[in-house]
Amino acid sequence: MIRVVLPQHLRTLAKVDGEVQLDVEDPVTLRSILDALEARYPMLCGAIRDHETRKRRALVRFFACSEDLTHQPDDEPIPKDVAEGKEPFLIIGAIAGG
Repeated sequence: MIRVVLPQHLRTLAKVDGEVQLDVEDPVTLRSILDALEARYPMLCGAIRDHETRKRRALVRFFACSEDLTHQPDDEPIPKDVAEGKEPFLIIGAIAGG
């Protein structure tokens, strides 16, 4: 069971409170987590990744176990503690501006 923490605006969009728990088959990768998240909450399609290119939206970041996973390859396994549900996978809305 993967634990996913969404930013407030995505929790509101998905109509969930707190953490989301997902069943993700091995190997657990960034792609498999996002695929499972969008399958369970189709209203999030296009909010985290572009509809057509499936690339991460510019102001979205991914973290796990105090590591920035934002730029890691989509099919690279994520940290073991996240895959085992010990640590959450964090989706963060980045802040931009001056």
